[in-house]
Amino acid sequence: MPQPTHAATAAPTESQRVPRQLPARRPERSTPPAPRYDCEADVLEGLEDFARDELSTRFGGRVRLGAERPGALRFSYTGDLRQLAGLRSVLAVYLVQWLDIPRPKALLGNQQFGLIAGLIADAIGLAPPGAFASLRLSAAGQSSAVLMRFKQQLADRFGLAIATDEADLLIRLRHAADGQGWEVLVRLTPRPLATRAWRVCNMPGALNATLAHALARLTEPDPRDTLLNLACGSGTLLIEWLALCRARQAIGCDTDAAALACARRNLAAAGLERLVRVEQWDATALPLASASIDVIVGDLPFGQLVGSHRENEVLYPRMLAEAARVARPGARMALLTHEVRLLEQVAARCAAHWAVREVIRVRSGGMTPRAVLFERLAATPAPPGHGGTA
Repeated sequence: MPQPTHAATAAPTESQRVPRQLPARRPERSTPPAPRYDCEADVLEGLEDFARDELSTRFGGRVRLGAERPGALRFSYTGDLRQLAGLRSVLAVYLVQWLDIPRPKALLGNQQFGLIAGLIADAIGLAPPGAFASLRLSAAGQSSAVLMRFKQQLADRFGLAIATDEADLLIRLRHAADGQGWEVLVRLTPRPLATRAWRVCNMPGALNATLAHALARLTEPDPRDTLLNLACGSGTLLIEWLALCRARQAIGCDTDAAALACARRNLAAAGLERLVRVEQWDATALPLASASIDVIVGDLPFGQLVGSHRENEVLYPRMLAEAARVARPGARMALLTHEVRLLEQVAARCAAHWAVREVIRVRSGGMTPRAVLFERLAATPAPPGHGGTA
């Protein structure tokens, strides 16, 4: 019996084909813009250029520099606030909030209080739990009923104790510079940035770390340098110089055994103890070969906490002469002193060996020391010294 036949199914023609539906693409999520913060940096007067340069070099287009006044630098910043805590040329960084209010009483309103609480939360959120335990308000009329209430509400909100002197959370309140409204400034870190984590041992008259940083930068550190820190004390200049650049060799010397022990502790805390020779040497009679040093730095005795003016009249000329002996031609030497006139007189007598390249007037702790950069001249032989090869 013949079997039924089945008609073959013809392939669809081009016009009959139904295009395959591709799955719809999900719209790409746009990355929200990074927040921009208004900030102000406290700076030692005279070191504003160093702070400006560090901000621009480290953060590039993420920083927009603003108004400047002695000891302060305004800027806006985009990015992770934690990176601001690594600045070495500033004393402290504050978040700034401008408030369009006629008087401080308006701070207690929900809107203004919320803005300020937001700044505080940003700062506290950067630190480990418990790093912020106390609060201090710095403002004209801070003992008024309004500001006492404002301070108490902030303390209650964040679980902080109110302090009258040192505190982890520092808040400043002031009139805006143009007289329109008020500004609230919240310090970003529990301690000033000038309080370095490596400083586990302190000495009376120890050099401010931001000033040491600026002095080190004056010498334009290079990894090929052999570095000598005269009168190194607790090691601040050594540590700040080596934070910028490792040296081929680094030596710190002082006649004070207690200061050297302190320096060793700080160097260890900074992880630099294996990179530095710390020696009990007289800076006027160094056991070093002539023309062996590329960079010399020193925080010279001011004649107040350490030494006296009469002692410095003997010390300074001998120290600069010995420095000229051990310095290579072209060596850089950065010295800090409050004995400004004495150093000028000694520098003039040493003009055949040392050329003054830069002088910076700094205001620090009620004093106005000078940072002076010298260059060792190549055309003159080294003066006779009291030291020799180590």
